[in-house]
Amino acid sequence: MSRIAAAFTGAKRPLLVVYLVGGDPDPDASLAAATAIVEGGADILEIGIPFTDPIADGPVIQEANVRALAAGMTTDRIFALVRAVRGRSAVPIVLMTSYNPVYVRGDRRFCRDARDAGADAVLITDLPPEESGPFDAAAREYGLDRIFLVAPNTPETRLPLIADLASGFLYLISVQGVTGVRENLDPAVSRRVAALRSATSLPVAVGFGISRPDHVREIAGARADAAVVGSAVVRIVGEHGGDVAAMQAALRTYVAGMRAAAVLPGSPQKSRGGSPLDPLRRGGTATPLFPGPTHK
Repeated sequence: MSRIAAAFTGAKRPLLVVYLVGGDPDPDASLAAATAIVEGGADILEIGIPFTDPIADGPVIQEANVRALAAGMTTDRIFALVRAVRGRSAVPIVLMTSYNPVYVRGDRRFCRDARDAGADAVLITDLPPEESGPFDAAAREYGLDRIFLVAPNTPETRLPLIADLASGFLYLISVQGVTGVRENLDPAVSRRVAALRSATSLPVAVGFGISRPDHVREIAGARADAAVVGSAVVRIVGEHGGDVAAMQAALRTYVAGMRAAAVLPGSPQKSRGGSPLDPLRRGGTATPLFPGPTHK
């Protein structure tokens, strides 16, 4: 069983997936940020590989990509970061990237290096399932889960293909648009989660725009299996990047508050035994399921 599957198996509450841009604001501070995120209670760590033209990212994450690249972050250094986190924790690690860094390295070499560093899964934002065969084969060869995105306007006809190729979990985008902090979540999230459950047995994680504890409670109320938070975390890194100790303290506090909100309605919060974070932290219709423009 993969680390991601183990994290979801038997969970009594929605998991918290936390994203940061690898190398932001610099490689050493990025490791400090990742450490604080895990110490704060993240169940799964998602590390973005910085790229000059990030896909679907709002200004906060775009700026973080610029900072990381200016600080000399490379794909090799991303793998070094993953290796350093893995040396401290058994937390599941997802690499999120555009396809360009993968293509330059080669599918098999990228997957081999990711596996050897300690990564558990890869999410490629701009590689559609219809074109992902070679990479998917390499990911299977090296034991990496493949996380796929499902958008609000993904038509029903594409869901079986996505679900058949995916493993680990499915990432449901909560809104049409780019990443970023938002005041309110789309009220249709509950319906979309239910629709996805009818198409797959994989866990469903909801992301984009989740930044406050009440958002996490909404996701829990929608019976999703995980909430993904990114831009709010990246903003904290950007605001405190010059003071690593302050950045770590702010991240621990923020992540802990978000994790505390990840409780099923009417259920007391319960810790899950054997946390994957140890030893670092103890404790059939023609109507589309997601109405909207057809994805092309």
